[in-house]
Amino acid sequence: MAIHGNKISEITINNTFLEHLSIGLQSKTKYISSRYMYDEIGDHLFRKIMNLPEYYLTGSEHEILKTQTKAIIEALGIKKNSFFQLIELGAGDGTKTKELLKPLVAESYDFDYLPIDISQNALNHLEFSLKKQLPKISVNPLQGDYFEVLSHIKESTHPKIILFLGSNLGNLEDDEAYDFLNQLSNCLTINDKIFLGLDLVKSEAIVLPAYNDDQGITASFNLNLLTRINKEFNADFDITHFKHQPEYNAQEGIARSFIVSKKPQEVYIEALNKMIYFKKDEKIYTEISRKYNDTILSEILEKTNLIISKKFLDKKKYFSDYVLTKE
Repeated sequence: MAIHGNKISEITINNTFLEHLSIGLQSKTKYISSRYMYDEIGDHLFRKIMNLPEYYLTGSEHEILKTQTKAIIEALGIKKNSFFQLIELGAGDGTKTKELLKPLVAESYDFDYLPIDISQNALNHLEFSLKKQLPKISVNPLQGDYFEVLSHIKESTHPKIILFLGSNLGNLEDDEAYDFLNQLSNCLTINDKIFLGLDLVKSEAIVLPAYNDDQGITASFNLNLLTRINKEFNADFDITHFKHQPEYNAQEGIARSFIVSKKPQEVYIEALNKMIYFKKDEKIYTEISRKYNDTILSEILEKTNLIISKKFLDKKKYFSDYVLTKE
């Protein structure tokens, strides 16, 4: 992707989306990457999801950051008299992160906050709210793909702390999670830290409603992918002919989301000049949400240069924030 200043060209992102769409919808098992859920409408819907009673993930991690802030700062090895870069991947609206930022700013820690997100809209909202709530903070929003942006930060000799909250790593298959953490480790120097939020393995009764709320907001969030394709690529998906379908296997510890065709149908995507055919009950795989425990994470980290150095749990033990250290 081409970077213009601190921003990746909107045209380039759309071209990449179109390329991925062409591959995914013409595969034997259809899929669309969850990264494309986050346009302006998707951002708005996901903010609503985070406040749903069924969606325990946000509240659980927020509790950790709000009630264990001092211990987290100590575990991250942050020193008041030593400058560091606090880099957040997938920053979103920053609600949870602000629990960490507030004491760092109030106690005059010397740092730059660099939120990275694929959504410029989310970064705009975050920067605006930070200027109002924490006017003294040094913030430099960076829009684009994580590693494209991190490659520009990699050469910095300053200590780095990477925040990767919200169980976003769970949106990757295990081999992809290993590749991701290994690449992330390669952007760090020895003793740099990663603060990694992960949803823990639990029963179906707790997990499945988080991806199938009674108000249907999660369904709207998933189906908005089709609306976005219609708008950006002049496709003719009829949203009423598709449905949201989440699935969870507690033994496997993985939740998955699908968009399912309610009937045999065909959809034309003008930007691809292609007709896409769907059978009745055919699925488009849109999102994975892997649930973790110490064993699963340790197995993924085994061949990286990262080790678990601390773990923080919420009161219900639904969620964990791990401190990983680069060896």
